[in-house]
Amino acid sequence: MSKPDIITFGCRLNAYEAEVMRHEADKAGLENAVIFNTCAVTAEATRQARQAIRRARKEKPDARIIVTGCAAQTDPQMFAVMPEVDLVLGNQEKLDAKSYRFPDFGVAREERVKVNDIMSVRETALHMIDGFSERTRAFVQIQNGCDHRCTFCIIPFGRGNSRSVPAGDAVEQIRRLVANGYSEIVLSGVDITSWGADLPGRPRLGNLVRRILKSLPELKRLRLSSIDSIEADDDLMRAIAEEERLMPHLHLSLQAGDDMILKRMKRRHLRDHSIAFCDEARKLRPDIVFGADIIAGFPTETEQMFENSLRIVEECGLTFLHVFPFSPRPGTPAARMPQLPKPVIQERARALREKGKERLDAFLRQEIGAERSILIETESMGRTEHFAQVKFAQRMSAGAIIRAKVTGRGADHLEASLAA
Repeated sequence: MSKPDIITFGCRLNAYEAEVMRHEADKAGLENAVIFNTCAVTAEATRQARQAIRRARKEKPDARIIVTGCAAQTDPQMFAVMPEVDLVLGNQEKLDAKSYRFPDFGVAREERVKVNDIMSVRETALHMIDGFSERTRAFVQIQNGCDHRCTFCIIPFGRGNSRSVPAGDAVEQIRRLVANGYSEIVLSGVDITSWGADLPGRPRLGNLVRRILKSLPELKRLRLSSIDSIEADDDLMRAIAEEERLMPHLHLSLQAGDDMILKRMKRRHLRDHSIAFCDEARKLRPDIVFGADIIAGFPTETEQMFENSLRIVEECGLTFLHVFPFSPRPGTPAARMPQLPKPVIQERARALREKGKERLDAFLRQEIGAERSILIETESMGRTEHFAQVKFAQRMSAGAIIRAKVTGRGADHLEASLAA
């Protein structure tokens, strides 16, 4: 019998948890199963998961189909009523081998749901893993959940309140992964800049970053996943300036560039805060690049408000844009606000993506002739320190970090040859 397939949607935290799930399912002896680790950020993410579940049942009629992740946590019955689904697990249950042990799938459908109250979870226990299947960089969970309640976001109800992994546990997990050959570690979580608020002494993310780099001189590259710039502490800013092994690439949770929309989103920053943060980080680390999440067509957004979001792409000097057409999530305050027509949302998302394409194009063009350190991900592709994709004509060794000169570019990537 075959080991279970795990199909993961969504964030880097889900990618980390998929490896924990693989280990726990193996421990339970689960075979001939397909596990869907879902995302609830947008309605489209949920639709894609449901579509993939139906397809999996047709392709593997005898397999057990298990659904978990944020969409399963926030709306378990949506999956429980699907005839293709055998078991629904919550975000806490999916990390426990006992959840994958059950004697009979012929039980009543209402008994096939194992989803607890995620708000009752107070701690995040780090499950030590040795590696990631088919990956050359490793994701390490340092935090889970979120204490903020942005009006558009369902994720706190899928992940619970913010919980931090103790620094010593995080260092030990990274030490284990580096010993197994991983050259780059990505610190992941739902709201990683809130790390430490629930730990003794209330340490901050910058303290953790400095501790990791000091404790593990053998670690070659450390990268941060999405951060909330308004929570960036002084130690983190010093690390950006002084620590070469901390990669010069930050992905920011901006969401909008208009102050009124930011207030209606219940964000904790204004547009000037975002611009000032990018200016400061660029002074500290002149070659730093920024990505950002921006929502197009938030309820009540006027044309002028949207123009402010469009302008902030240039004003912050963003390079990698993740554009989300607004998607109302049931149960969130934004879903009850006056909605924009779908064609307007789609057009604004298109305009933002076009602006993002222009910014990426300019960045790729200026990289030609530069010599970069590149983590090889496949035999023909890697990523620079700035997370730019690089393609090689010659065959490369996955997992290696090499110096190469950028010789050209494609529509969304660089081209390089080995430096002399």
